[in-house]
Amino acid sequence: MATSERPPPLPGDTGEGNVAVLVEEDRISVAPQWKLMWWRFRKHKVAVSAGFVIAAFYLVALLANFFAYSDPDDSRPAQSFIPPSPIHWFSEDGTFGPYVHPLVGERDFETFKKVWEADETVSIPIQLFARGYEYKLLGLFDTDIHLIGVPEEYESESTIFLLGTDNFGRDIFSRLVLATRTSLTIGLVGVFLSLVLGVTLGGISGYYGGVPDSIIQRIIEILRSVPVIPLWLGIAAALPLTWSPTRIYFSITIIISLIGWTTLGREVRGRFLQLRHEDFIMAARLCGARDGRIIRVHMVPLLTSHIIAATTLAVPLMIIAETSLSFLGLGLRPPAISWGVMLQDAQNVQTVAQAIWMLIPVAPVILAVLAFNFLGDGVRDAADPYGG
Repeated sequence: MATSERPPPLPGDTGEGNVAVLVEEDRISVAPQWKLMWWRFRKHKVAVSAGFVIAAFYLVALLANFFAYSDPDDSRPAQSFIPPSPIHWFSEDGTFGPYVHPLVGERDFETFKKVWEADETVSIPIQLFARGYEYKLLGLFDTDIHLIGVPEEYESESTIFLLGTDNFGRDIFSRLVLATRTSLTIGLVGVFLSLVLGVTLGGISGYYGGVPDSIIQRIIEILRSVPVIPLWLGIAAALPLTWSPTRIYFSITIIISLIGWTTLGREVRGRFLQLRHEDFIMAARLCGARDGRIIRVHMVPLLTSHIIAATTLAVPLMIIAETSLSFLGLGLRPPAISWGVMLQDAQNVQTVAQAIWMLIPVAPVILAVLAFNFLGDGVRDAADPYGG
């Protein structure tokens, strides 16, 4: 029996390069899909950077009260429209020591506006892990420790204004941190509910076909044909004014979810229509597997990568929906704090002209939406690890 021999190596060729290529090919051929996705995702530098930005956002949302140095609901009309005051990092002798100058307000009798100037004769040091207003850390532990603050003989609410104050004298930075928690959690909860509805109803529609498919598709068409703005006008009028911010929050989340599941539902239906006639599905039926097990064990896992990518791209849409509706007064209402609620004050052109820093909440909205979109693009590319 003839045996094939490998060709002799070329002069100077040790064969280590070929061995490395073979080892790499063997490693890829036996790797599970999630590992292939991770290897491909790591090559997408922009998506990885966006992932770190999103992780930072959710860290701020998780520890919002810890990062906020001032009570976000503390109203002080005498300190309204204070401009952002910087932190000075080095003392006059060049040593590192963050401090701020207290602000003194005086009325300009020509414009009748209050002008705030720093009292440079007084320097108030900035401390890490300083004491401030009390809150529950992670909703469990009572504490008054905050990331930054001033000595106890001073008040952070009257001293530090990183992003200025609004028309009620409330600190914008502290409110922005708390608003991050609200807006981002609405995005996550809304996407989760949309994911459950889209996969469940889309899977039933594509797997069974017939009457269930017709009913679900007609529901999707009706939901997609309803004008969004008139719908929200009606919902805003229907929500009682006596409802607490918590009830309104959950109502808005559920309503956004009921509207946002249709796209994913149709995508899942299309994939199920393709998969239900595959050989392995027919084999599972012949082995006596129930429909629920076939869908849950054999079909849904094949769509995992697509569902992850679709979910990642759906979160910014949820965030924009909540921000837009709250900005128009159709979503969350004060005293709830969200990015959209904070931007309601920017509707007044006179207010924006007087205090341009009222537009600062636009920045985290843009940054979060861009980060989620970049992350979604990276996940979508990684979901096809065998692609080019």
